[in-house]
Amino acid sequence: MATQKTVTFSISELAKEFDITTRSIRFYEDQGLIIPERKGQTRIYNRRDRVRLKLILRGKRLGFSLAETGRLFELYDNDKTNTSQLDTIKTIISEKKAALIQQLDDIKVVLMELDTLEKRCEIAHKELNKSINLN
Repeated sequence: MATQKTVTFSISELAKEFDITTRSIRFYEDQGLIIPERKGQTRIYNRRDRVRLKLILRGKRLGFSLAETGRLFELYDNDKTNTSQLDTIKTIISEKKAALIQQLDDIKVVLMELDTLEKRCEIAHKELNKSINLN
């Protein structure tokens, strides 16, 4: 019977792989999102920690808070059938989409206001140049 060697990673290996600082990884650890083994002062990360780190970073890119990511990890740990996790993810995705749509609408309004202001500045600039040229 063959035994499988457990694959482990150092904090610097993970930091390099994901192009983040070791401080960030320690922060995620402080938040309880990853839980490496310890041998003295050395942190030893396993595949699960690596996958979780990848999910944390993906979640951040998608606008998930660390609390939301932690909630999803908890749901997964407590419900291996994933039904409540999937329902929660769907709810969070709907909320994120609604927030992004609102931000997009707000940006469109601000862009229209800036366009109007820019046109007014151009008109005022032309009028000033005309008055300077007349004098």
